[in-house]
Amino acid sequence: MKEIEGTIATPKGFFADGLHCGLKKEKVDLGWIVSEVPASAAAVFTTNQVQAAPILVTKEKMQAGTLQGVIVNAGNANACTGEQGLKDAQEMAELAAAQLHTSPEAFAVASTGIIGKSLPMEKITAGIQQLNRQGDAHRFQRAILTTDLTEKSSVIQSTIADKTVTVAGCAKGSGMIHPNMATMLAFVTTDAAIAPALLQALLKELTDVTFNQITVDGDTSTNDMVLVLANGLAKNPTIEADTPAYHEFKGMLKAVLTALAKAVAKDGEGASKLIEARTSGAVTDEAARMISKTIVGSPLVKTALFGKDPNWGRILCAVGYSGQPIDPATVSIALADIPVFVQGTPVAFDETIMQEQLAENEVKVVVELKEGAGVGTAWGCDLTYDYVKINALYHT
Repeated sequence: MKEIEGTIATPKGFFADGLHCGLKKEKVDLGWIVSEVPASAAAVFTTNQVQAAPILVTKEKMQAGTLQGVIVNAGNANACTGEQGLKDAQEMAELAAAQLHTSPEAFAVASTGIIGKSLPMEKITAGIQQLNRQGDAHRFQRAILTTDLTEKSSVIQSTIADKTVTVAGCAKGSGMIHPNMATMLAFVTTDAAIAPALLQALLKELTDVTFNQITVDGDTSTNDMVLVLANGLAKNPTIEADTPAYHEFKGMLKAVLTALAKAVAKDGEGASKLIEARTSGAVTDEAARMISKTIVGSPLVKTALFGKDPNWGRILCAVGYSGQPIDPATVSIALADIPVFVQGTPVAFDETIMQEQLAENEVKVVVELKEGAGVGTAWGCDLTYDYVKINALYHT
């Protein structure tokens, strides 16, 4: 298994394109990913009870277990837009399918942007009619962005049953990130052959330890979606559960999802650094994950690390209110690889070296407990002045 250069269209039989249709002032804002053949499909969606029209429409299409593509727009979430929003989401699928002479039921729909405004369908229609097979996949990866500063992508390649198999992913997410399933939008393509039910189970399992373990600001979006398409064009024997091929593919998919999750956390609105928290010795893996996510989600921890303040007391406080069993007398904490609290007792550290470490663009927090064998990691970012500025002026 190795990481390679590529895009969401690198796996065999996929193409992608993006363009500017006028939903945003200048940047690309509309795109599609398409498989040359019907693909096994798996997806996870937002747990917010307020769900955007594209989520509801795509959930219906997922019942068949196969899709051929997804049409995506940025700049407008098509959320809280009533019956018209549902009609518009369905029309997007119909327009994309018409371009490729395939069924609209084979197209998923995703949107991201401002909530509560109807889509300008005349712009969407004109844009979809200009998308093509010879498009630029990088333009798709940019077309899904809102306040993001960078494209987020990952491509992993390996050999399964003597066939070269590729897994590629891209994502968007910068603000309103506190998923209980996924990030705001993430798409994965693969040329592996795998049945929809097994792919769905695998995605759900891996989402719990990747996208579910990131937080930027504590808000869960109305539009969160992770979608995986597997078209089988690598020609490997269909992957079966608990086989060497399964474990290799699982490792590839986990690597892509982890890379995307970390990229989303690092590019949080206004962020200056990625925060990674790893907890070991918890009663269960789930408990360890919850403790780690509580740490990276704490506004006090996030602001302290923005200010390069080694205030480990805030970390210990977050561990304590995580809701998981701990004994304060056996907790140890290391910040930026420097021990600051060992077995319930503060320890001295070189503040100059600590300041230098906290100035890096990635900071690690390690928590060790003595409760069990559970381990878990979470990712977040610091909380800066720019986060407030971006969100105070989002509509304007």
